[in-house]
Amino acid sequence: MTSRKYTVENTSPRLEAVLNPVLVTAGFDLSYKIVEGESSNPDIENPELVVKFSGSDVELLLSNRAELLLSLEHVTMECLRMGSEDHSRISFDANDYRVLRIEELRVSAAAAAEKVKHTGVPFRFNPMNSRERRAIHIALRNESELRSESSGAAGYRHVVIYPVGMASLPDLPPPPPTAHRSGPPRDRGNDRRGDRGGRPSRPRR
Repeated sequence: MTSRKYTVENTSPRLEAVLNPVLVTAGFDLSYKIVEGESSNPDIENPELVVKFSGSDVELLLSNRAELLLSLEHVTMECLRMGSEDHSRISFDANDYRVLRIEELRVSAAAAAEKVKHTGVPFRFNPMNSRERRAIHIALRNESELRSESSGAAGYRHVVIYPVGMASLPDLPPPPPTAHRSGPPRDRGNDRRGDRGGRPSRPRR
């Protein structure tokens, strides 16, 4: 068995030192437990540790596609000074959001693939983090009529599906900054297949 860099014993005190004051200061009604990671989709994500949240404020963590959960995860990694190559080793979760999200991505990828096959028009997903972009790429890896690639600047990277043989579209410019934009950059890790994985979205109209 491959040894783990992060274990419950050697990492829990560091995680608790970050999470406990944050949760208390924010006034969240949340508790958590830190367990060894298990994944039903190891080709997409295979964390060594999972921080599982519960409590009456879980829905706040999971609203807007788990924006707060992912933000808390990102901030914690930064506080622990973990390199980006290690971010995938620790995962935050609640109500099995991760598993459900991967299944949602697979369904979205299949629907987008059919659309591209029938129309011949590329399909561009909304920006996603690296793990989710990789989920899209892996879902499409056996498609002989299509190809997928990640595009865009850091924080706005997204997946584009093309018919095989079609040239790549130019990158879209990032949206202008807004005064109230919050949350961490969505791109938090290294993909195994050249920065791949993905969060689906609606097609551009």
